[in-house]
Amino acid sequence: MKIVAFIGSSRANGNTEYLTDVLLEGLDFQKVYLKDLTVKPIVDMRHTEEGFSVVDDDHDSILEAILDSDILVFSTPIYWYSTSGLMKNLIDRFSQAIRDQRYPNLKEHLQKVENYVVAVGGDNPRIKGLPLIQQFKYTFDFLKMNFTGYVIGKASKPGEISQDNVALSQARLMNQQIKQMIQSRLLN
Repeated sequence: MKIVAFIGSSRANGNTEYLTDVLLEGLDFQKVYLKDLTVKPIVDMRHTEEGFSVVDDDHDSILEAILDSDILVFSTPIYWYSTSGLMKNLIDRFSQAIRDQRYPNLKEHLQKVENYVVAVGGDNPRIKGLPLIQQFKYTFDFLKMNFTGYVIGKASKPGEISQDNVALSQARLMNQQIKQMIQSRLLN
């Protein structure tokens, strides 16, 4: 099974990436660093005669990674009680992507993929980060995607996540569940 983790942090080797690495420890996965890509904000053309046009940026490479995956991890710091702008651009562009005739099987594929969210914030994130999780749930529900699980960590300064034993335990437990799911699918 192919796993892709979209890292939505603007900081290299940050707390969110660390928690994602714990979640996916021992698994073969690809990281896509959104900070290293150019994903332009959406220009909403849903209700125009001409519709969306192809955008010259890196979003197509994201769609290719999605189409080549079985498990997606949306990994984002909690910025101002929401997802990072990098991750938000990726999500906003789904409105365009699901209408893109170059990707006729995208919606169908999204419904077969297992989806996880990793979020890390500093201001009581297990409570104040829940609207971010709800936002992902609504997005996944709209696209009929499986929301398989999430973990929220507490950290602000670099490396602080290594002290959040609750999040680390949850990530390790979810890691075991992912491994069991993969093993089960390989046997069937």
